[in-house]
Amino acid sequence: MKSIYLKWTAFFFALFHIYCNVFASISELWLSAVHFGGFCAICALMNNEAQELSNRSISYWINIALAGTAILTSAYLILFEDALYARETEYILSDYVFSMIAIGLAIEFTRRTTGWFMPVLIILSLSYILFLGRYISGVFSFPGLSLETVLYRSFFTSEGMFGLTAQISSTFVFMFIIFGSFLLRSGAGDFIVRVAQCLAGRFTGGAGLVAVVGSGLMGSVSGSAVANTVSTGVITIPMMKKSGFEGRFSAGVVAAASTGGALMPPVMGAGAFVLASYTQISYLTIIAASALPAVLYFLTVSYFVRIEAKRLGLTPTADETSEKVSTVFKEGWHFIIPMVVLVGFLVAGRTPTTSAAFAILSVIAASWISPKPMSMEDIFDAVVEGVRTMVSTALLLVAVGIIINVVTTTGIGNAFSLMIVEWAQGNLLITLILVALASLVLGMGLPVTASYIVLATLSAPLIFDLISQSQLLTALQTQDIPSNVAATLGLFGGDPVVALQEMPLEMKQLIRQEMIDPEMLTGMLLSAHLIIFWLSQDSNVTPPVCLASFAAAGIAGTKPMATGLTSWKVAKGLYLVPVLFAYSPLISGSWPERIEVFLWSCLGLYALAGVLQWHLEKKINAQIAVALLVSATLLMWTPFPIYYHMFGAAILFTIIIVQSRQKPASVATT
Repeated sequence: MKSIYLKWTAFFFALFHIYCNVFASISELWLSAVHFGGFCAICALMNNEAQELSNRSISYWINIALAGTAILTSAYLILFEDALYARETEYILSDYVFSMIAIGLAIEFTRRTTGWFMPVLIILSLSYILFLGRYISGVFSFPGLSLETVLYRSFFTSEGMFGLTAQISSTFVFMFIIFGSFLLRSGAGDFIVRVAQCLAGRFTGGAGLVAVVGSGLMGSVSGSAVANTVSTGVITIPMMKKSGFEGRFSAGVVAAASTGGALMPPVMGAGAFVLASYTQISYLTIIAASALPAVLYFLTVSYFVRIEAKRLGLTPTADETSEKVSTVFKEGWHFIIPMVVLVGFLVAGRTPTTSAAFAILSVIAASWISPKPMSMEDIFDAVVEGVRTMVSTALLLVAVGIIINVVTTTGIGNAFSLMIVEWAQGNLLITLILVALASLVLGMGLPVTASYIVLATLSAPLIFDLISQSQLLTALQTQDIPSNVAATLGLFGGDPVVALQEMPLEMKQLIRQEMIDPEMLTGMLLSAHLIIFWLSQDSNVTPPVCLASFAAAGIAGTKPMATGLTSWKVAKGLYLVPVLFAYSPLISGSWPERIEVFLWSCLGLYALAGVLQWHLEKKINAQIAVALLVSATLLMWTPFPIYYHMFGAAILFTIIIVQSRQKPASVATT
């Protein structure tokens, strides 16, 4: 934002959001409408600045007109909602006009901020619910709804544009993006990199480990893989290249680590709040369950760095270990205060929006006890930068509500689940593979949050059903069955195995509530959604569309696609760790069970990283690769008894010890 008038507009717009979120003075529908109209207007005006359009050009005045129209559209909903219900929701001409304008604005501004994929998906969705579904045979057939019904559900209700995702955008997401903006403006980014240097620089491949730790910590605050890659990559990628890592590998590591930032509590980006709203699981429960898996992911990336450093023969340098941790924390300990305040308020039971508001205030207060206190100009710039960062996310989350409305109204989600069931034949692993492929395809055109929303709507119930299947079957075979459950099973012959295969998902849900502990059910539901949440991150690092990798390649000066392939390999934790969600108690079990799975998995993932890099302490051969795969299987397959895990660990440590004692191969000289 260049114009001072636009900056002040963004500033007061943000203050309005903060006031509404803290004091809840207007309805959620009205707040979502104002949220949409305001960000449409800001996007249009920013477009004038970005293209440096003069006030004499047609495009300039078109953007001005679009900004004004967006504001009028939001005002129309607020002013005439009661009149519509007084007519018993009977549409008049103005209702048709403003509803269609709102949808058109959502399509156009989403196109401007995210490209053509989302607009095309919206148009196809609306076509399907209006008329296209009647020409499709099979499970995806739909007779269609009237234009009035579709427009009403899309614009005037909390089921369409201004539904759940828009409410999440105007509350949780907005507040935490502003919080992240304040942290970065206060100098937390430099502090994070310095801490990472102190913690990781002394180890083998120290520069790469600094990149992993720094990107992870920064990503947990920013929530954006691309923004994180750019902000930390300009420091860490040259640092890695200077220490001896190849440019492509350096860029791939930074992209992979930056992607993992959205998995790291306590912020976890916008997706965590969407997840909390979808599942009705408390945000605190989600971040508590996500901590160990996030550490596993970053350990996996660190393993690739260490192994690559071993392959290249790199050692820590004096520069990497020159600064002491105590010195860094003495100078920047105040940056920890906002995170403590945030977590403290969440633990105390305050809402995420209120917690974020107090965390923002704590950033300002903490800066005043630092050598560089935030000035009024810094506060102003932090708010404006947060609004600028929020533009694309806000418009996207409003627009995706149209698709969600179509999915829920038409029942296409159930049809999609039935299709996967037919293809996977009830196999959980095949289901996960199919969902991963769908996530990758969606990720080519949608940001990760939107990808998660679409896939969670379509496939989360199915994954939850498959995860809970074995537990439910065990409960039916070992516990006393209530009379109502027995009567339900009798409808399908009485055999639990046959009954669970034939009965619909809704009926299974009722039986699960009767037979399985509610806390365990919550853990299984969270596991299903976290699987999709993790898989939705892969588009950042997986070709052909991998924005984080492309951003890192630009900094490193490497080929984008080659860098994407490297980041895809380094980010293998995005695929491996979700398997643990499905087949182990890492999410749904007790804390002793979670910690046990975590510890064995730390070793198993190192073995897998060695196979993928074809190197451990030394280069490996086919026999050692097979041994490492056996070791990883024994370590990570939860149903195995503990002595199997111990045997797998023994195999791994034996290989490490033997290779460590081997003399390095002589290098021929010319």
